[in-house]
Amino acid sequence: YSDNALYEGTGGNGQSSLRHVELETGRVLAIHRLPAHLFGEGIAQIDDELFQLNWKGRIGFVYDNHSLKRVRRFRYYTEGWGLTYDGTHLILSDGSSTLRFYDPRSFTVVRELKVHDSRGPVVNLNELEFAHNAIFANVWKTDRVVKISPATGNVVGVIDLSPLVQGLRLKGNQYEANGIAYDEAKDRFFITGKLWPRLFELRLDRSPTSEDR
Repeated sequence: YSDNALYEGTGGNGQSSLRHVELETGRVLAIHRLPAHLFGEGIAQIDDELFQLNWKGRIGFVYDNHSLKRVRRFRYYTEGWGLTYDGTHLILSDGSSTLRFYDPRSFTVVRELKVHDSRGPVVNLNELEFAHNAIFANVWKTDRVVKISPATGNVVGVIDLSPLVQGLRLKGNQYEANGIAYDEAKDRFFITGKLWPRLFELRLDRSPTSEDR
């Protein structure tokens, strides 16, 4: 979410795209379709450009965020799941417990971060968003979003999305939670999932006395 605009990356071979979507209605205002053999994954914005991963092709695309015209491509050497930008580096997830920080110009790895909680490594990290000086990540096959310290990799909070899933009456892994966007101006998150018919707006309690849950 940027400049009052919602951008969405969609997946599925032969169905993947990058979209500019009207927040209030879900209407698709502009669309760029990926080649049919590619499975689209996470997106992130840097200035006036949008970066998009694909699942197994190990190649990503960069677009002008106004026209959605593709301007160049880049390579990486893992699977591509989630992507976000922390103001300096692009952060990529590949379904493991490791997040990789990339230089956005050369797309070389400058740092790796092992994510863990009190029980050990947290695997299946998926869609990512950077907000509140932390990394938020969907955990595949769960209804949880974990809040990760970018300094230590420690999980410092969890958002339980199961009430949303239960309210939608969706069953099965094909409907898992998998979508996070952040509106910095209004300090609000947008949450959705695979094949969900709704997008939810969430606000997190950031009071000094509250504990992350």
